[in-house]
Order: sequence, then structure tokens, then C-alpha cells
Amino acid sequence: MVAEDKTAILQYLSFRYFCLGISIQQLALWSVGSLMGARSYHLFPAKLPLTCVYDPPCNVKLLPSPSSSARCGIVRSFPGTCGTLSTGPRIRQGASRSDDRRETWDGAQGVPTQVYGHQAQERVLEEEVPPMMENQFKVFPGQAFPLGVSEVDNGVNFAIFSQNATSVTLCLSLPQSGKISNTDDELMELPLDPRENKTGDIWHLCIEGLPRSNILYGYRVDGPQEWHEGHRFDSSIMLIDPYAKLIEGRRIFGDTTQKTSRFMGTYDFDTAPFDWGEDYKLPDIPEEDLVIYEMNVRAFTVNESSGLDPHLRGSYLGLIQKIPHLLDLGVNAVELLPVFEFDEFEFQRRKNPRDHMINTWGYSTMNFFAPMSRYASSAGGPVSASREFKEMVKALHDARIEVILDVVYNHTNEADDLHPYATSFRGIDNKVYYMVDLKNKGKLLNYSGCGNTLNCNHPVVMDMILDSLRHWVVEYHVDGFRFDLASVLCRGTDGSPLNAPPLIRAIAKDDVLSRCKIIAEPWDCGGLYLVGSFPNWDRWAEWNGKYRDDIRRFIKGDRGMKGVFATRVSGSADLYSVNKRKPYHSINFVIAHDGFSLYDLVSYNTKHNEANGEGGNDGSNDNYSWNCGVEGETDKVEVKALRTRQMKNFHLVLMISQGTPMMLMGDEYGHTRFGNNNSYGHDTSINHFLWTQLDAKKKSHFRFFSEVIRFRKSHASLRNPNFLQKNDITWHEDNWGNPDSKFLAFTLHESDGEDIYVAFNAHDYFVKVSIPRPPKNRLWHRVVDTNLESPKDIVPEGVPGVGGTYNVTPYSSILLLAKA
Repeated sequence: MVAEDKTAILQYLSFRYFCLGISIQQLALWSVGSLMGARSYHLFPAKLPLTCVYDPPCNVKLLPSPSSSARCGIVRSFPGTCGTLSTGPRIRQGASRSDDRRETWDGAQGVPTQVYGHQAQERVLEEEVPPMMENQFKVFPGQAFPLGVSEVDNGVNFAIFSQNATSVTLCLSLPQSGKISNTDDELMELPLDPRENKTGDIWHLCIEGLPRSNILYGYRVDGPQEWHEGHRFDSSIMLIDPYAKLIEGRRIFGDTTQKTSRFMGTYDFDTAPFDWGEDYKLPDIPEEDLVIYEMNVRAFTVNESSGLDPHLRGSYLGLIQKIPHLLDLGVNAVELLPVFEFDEFEFQRRKNPRDHMINTWGYSTMNFFAPMSRYASSAGGPVSASREFKEMVKALHDARIEVILDVVYNHTNEADDLHPYATSFRGIDNKVYYMVDLKNKGKLLNYSGCGNTLNCNHPVVMDMILDSLRHWVVEYHVDGFRFDLASVLCRGTDGSPLNAPPLIRAIAKDDVLSRCKIIAEPWDCGGLYLVGSFPNWDRWAEWNGKYRDDIRRFIKGDRGMKGVFATRVSGSADLYSVNKRKPYHSINFVIAHDGFSLYDLVSYNTKHNEANGEGGNDGSNDNYSWNCGVEGETDKVEVKALRTRQMKNFHLVLMISQGTPMMLMGDEYGHTRFGNNNSYGHDTSINHFLWTQLDAKKKSHFRFFSEVIRFRKSHASLRNPNFLQKNDITWHEDNWGNPDSKFLAFTLHESDGEDIYVAFNAHDYFVKVSIPRPPKNRLWHRVVDTNLESPKDIVPEGVPGVGGTYNVTPYSSILLLAKA
């Protein structure tokens, strides 16, 4: 390597680690060591070992290492099942023991040894452990990168960032007779000496001889107590490593006997890399061709009606079993509600109006790297969850279905200051990880509506988010991300909106993420509404909330909606025809997980959220719904027929609109939540996919939905990658300025002559419409009439005989195809 290369590397690294408190002098010293022969991940060479040897009785001792003549004194000695190693300058005298193999010295400090220009002390720790753990541990100061747990040449390395901590203690739970325990009386605690175990703002330790799996770990962190300055340190709380790749907690979802389970990080270096297969390929579906299916992994198969074995229900493997259903429906991408580790019992930690609820949606992240462990089959735990998640992705990819993750980087599970649930970031460095108002006594800012707001554009937090996203792409092969409340990611560290948010730009420009779909939910709970103006670098797509609202209002018959309805159907050019943005950057949806289901949209005028325990105060009041004449369930035939018609109207307009359509799990059979438009806390049939109801609607409602999707996929004019031009569409309209006009018809022209005529009638009376002449040597065939009963409501090959006029039923729509 030439000198210029070394200089360039140092310049890059000095910039990369400036925000971590690492000086250029330190960086130069470490980098020289690396360039002189260390492996690429050994940028910071480990120092000489502190050797831990376990031997009865339970005395924690500093002893001379077998490989050195250094002499050390007793650190601490006490009875019990765990010892605490102190690496500080003060060495306290305690009881000692000598035998024919070792000798101890009271009060003597270790002899320093030079390693890569650094000083290190060799020590030996001795304590009683079960027979299976009678092995030797060597403890090194370790290295600062990578963050989290990594396997290096000389052991297992632990590294964690905390800029404001004054002390950090690594806590380990060792395997006991084949079982894993995470109780305090069975923890080994190793305080990290800031002189030996800290580089910049990163604390680190390396242990040789530690098992390569089946170890639980966490941290205790202490620091300044000044709340008004934004600090929330509490060393009594065990904290999860933000970079933990696996999380161990309770193993069965909703297990009420384990409500207060502790969550700790774990790792697995024993399992062989996942075999993706020689013929494995990513689906790589163009964005304009996507049909997205928003779904919840657990709710999809947990109901007994799924017909799956109990150990598979609600799991990643359970989803695999139902891929044939997704193929029958015709979707080619699933958007999974959050699958990062979360605590479903978070509402039940204290007495409150929601303490009967179980978090089933998962928008309350504990860790951004670990897959939800309780979605593993057979209570398999985190290692199984990781493997089975990959099996699920591989199976979906083999079926040519992409996997998009709904990710929550706007807040965490740690709640607010009134009722905090400190599990990680809050106790590690609250002032860095969260937005705090230093002008108002250091209070947490709350733009998420959940009590805290992640400080996304702080350099350290931004790096963590990018590392997380890359992890899911590289390790789990996911195809994209939908960012919950993404406007939060557009705020500075003080909460103010940014015109060019660094994180948003970094995601758009990242090489690893370049193949991914990136979708913003372009609003937050602080009023930053960015639909159509989300910073995008021509890469970001958006949940088009204006599409949802405008389509709902037109279809239910609101006045003055025809013009904006036409704009939304044709790709929302008023929002997205800017720079190099495309129609597919509009994620079109009528229904999503939060809000009414499609059935409830046409069955309820108001929300019915009493079961949530908040007196009906939660959930949106602006639903733009219409119950078709009766609130809720009814036996009236005419009302039920109108509701069926309206659901088909909504689905048809969604699938013929320019842009990327997204539908919600369960709408393909007409799932109801009985008017609850905020059902996040119900692990019941309110949220569960009900397979018996699907079976009952398979030949009617489901058939219509699947055939309309297939029609979209087979006609390029419905999936135009560019905005429509004058020769692409003809509007059959001369009454745009009349607010009382609720009928719209248009023709999409295809190059092969198979034009598509579509008409929507939102009036409460029949409209007799003149049908335009078809292209030369073509005749119009009726493909869709939502007023007709199945199977006549959609006939994919078309029904000939359409004349010069068509009598369109109230609240219905038709689609005609020009065929030879």
C-alpha cells in the first residue's frame, strides 16, 4: 500500500469517527497497526489479555498469567455465584486462597506490557462456576469497531457507544446446565476501565474462551444525573446493546406467565451461514409493476382457522405455508408490519386504561437489528427466529414475491418521562439517542405521539439507522422498507424541519440500499405533513395520503371531487411530476393497517373504539367513510348489496390508477374490525386473518379482487412508468366545473389497440352514458360491472355486445376492453 493510500484512508477515517470522539492521533496510531498487517476488521488491535480462570471456591482474584511474570493483587472476594471484575486503579484486599498451581499477592498492581505502543495489564480472574464452565477466559481491552458483538481472532469483542457515560459494566449470563437464565444472581459483571476499555466515546472489551453462542449479555451504564441537561442514566437497569443482532426474552407470544421477562442481547457464531441456494435470485420487480399487500406476520396465520399445526401458527414458517394464497390473490410484494423485536406486554407494565391490551402491530421497537423472536415456530427463540425469517424471505423470493419491511425509526418502546420503560437507548445515552428540549428542563420532545422521538439526524444515530438497514438487506435479503412517520426523519436534533435531511439523503445515496424500494409515510404527529414534498433525491416513494382521502370522498359521493379524483387516478402529477420523480413514487392506497378495514369503511360512519379502553378518544375522526344507510351489521339486503358494490368500486379504482397500489390483508374477503379504526392492541379475531371467512368468499368477493389484480398486471397502460401524456388518455368529460357532477369516464390508449374504457358513477341514480367508438377493427367487451353479481361482475376475457350506450347503476363502475 502506497503512502498516498494510507493518507487517504486516515483522512476518511478521521471524518468518519470525528463524531464518536476519536482523535486523529489515536486513529493514526491504530490505522498504522492495521496497515502493518492486521485484518480489515482489526482496525483497532486488541491489547494484552486480562485472563479469567474459574476455579473453586468462589474467590475473585488477580493472578499472574501463565504467559507472563506480571504480579497482580486481589480485586474482590465474596461468596456467591457471580463475581465482579474491577479493572480500575484501586485494588481492594480480600480473602485469598493458594494451591499448588497458583499463588496470590495482596496489594500489588500488574506490570504494564507494551502492545502496539499501548500499555496493558495481564490479570487473572478466579471464581466458582458449574463444572461445564471450568475453562479459562482471557479478557482483553478489545477494539472499538464494529459496534455490538463480533468474533475476532482472539475471542468475542463487545463494543458500545456512550458519549456521556462515566461508567459502563458488561453483564454476562452464562449457560447453566443447558439452560439460559437472565436473573441478577446469575450474572457476571465486568466493569470497563475508561483508561483501557474506551476509545473516543466507544467502550469495548474482548473475551477469549467465551462460548460462541448461548450467552446472554447486557450493560449497566452510569453517568450524569442532571435531567435538565437531558440525561437519564440509571445503573440499576440492565440495558440492551443497540447493536445486538439477536434478543432473548420470553419465547411464546402473549405468555402471561412471563409478562415481566427481561430482554437481553445474545449472539450465535456457531451456526453455519444460511444456505440461500445455488439457483436463488432476488425478484427485482420494477416499481411500476408492484402490487403491495400490507400484512402482519403473526395475525396472518395465528387463528385456528388457518389449519396449521399449533407450533406453526403466527410464525415466519406459518407465513410460508400460506404463500399459495398470496399467489392466488396475485400480489407480488408483502409489506410486513414491524418485525423488529418488541414487547407485546408493554401496555401491561402498570395499571392504566390500556392494561388489557397486547401490542400486536409492533410499532414499538426495542432493537433495530434483531428479528422478532416470538415469531419463531415452536417457541424456538432468537436463533431460530433469525433462521426462519431467512427461510420465509427465500420462500417468498422463490415465489417471485418481494419483502418490504415496515420500520419504525421515529421512536422506540421506551415511552416518556412520566412512565418510562428503559430497556436500552434511554439509559445508554438519552441525550444522544433522543430529541430533548434543553430550553424546557431537558424534556423529551414528542413528534411521534408515543412519548419520545429518535434523534435521527444526530451522526451517531444516523449511522445506527444506516447500519440497521444494511444489516436487513445483506443478512436477510429484504427488498425494501416503508418508514413509519418518516417526517420525523426530516427533523434536526432540536426538532426543527430540515430541507435536506442528512439521513434521508444518506439512505437515498447508499450503495447497499441502492436496489431497495424506499417508501416514506410522509407525516408525523407534530404536524409535519410532507405528502408530495418529501425530500426524495428522486428515489423516495410516498404513502399518498391525499390519494386515500380523495378516492374515498369521490366514491362515497361527496360534492366537488371529480377533478381531484381524476388527478389521483392518473398518477397524482400535481404531487410527483417534479424533477425525475415517477407515478410509481405514489403508493396508492384506500386502506392501511391503521384506520378502517375496507368492509368497515362502507359499514360505519364513525369509529367504535370502546374496546381500546380510552373512551373512544383514540384513532382518527377523519375517516371519510359511509355506512350505506345503516351503522354496523345489518340484515337489509339492499344495504349489504350496496356495501359489496362499494368495496368493489374501491378495489377497481385502486388497481386501474397510475402509481403503485397497496391493499390490506383481509380486505380480499371483507374482514371487519367492527368499526375499530385503531386495533393495534387486540390479539384476537379483530386483527386475525379468518380463513373460514375467506373460504366462504372465495368464489365471489375474493375472485373479483384477484381477477382485477391480474387484469392490472396484464395491461401495461395501467402501469405506465411515466406520467400520462395527452395521447395516452382521453377524458370523456365536459362538465369539470360542476361540483354536483359525480360521474367520470375516460379511455386509456394502448399501443396494440386494446384500449380500456372506465367509468365511475358516484351518483345515487342511473347514468346513461355514450360509449366512444372503439379503435379500428375492435369491439368493446365488458370486463367489469360492479353492480353485477359474481361471476358476472368480472369476466377477464370480456363479454361482447356492448352497444353505443351503457346504463351505469348508482354507486357502481364499469370497465370495457377493446378487442379484435
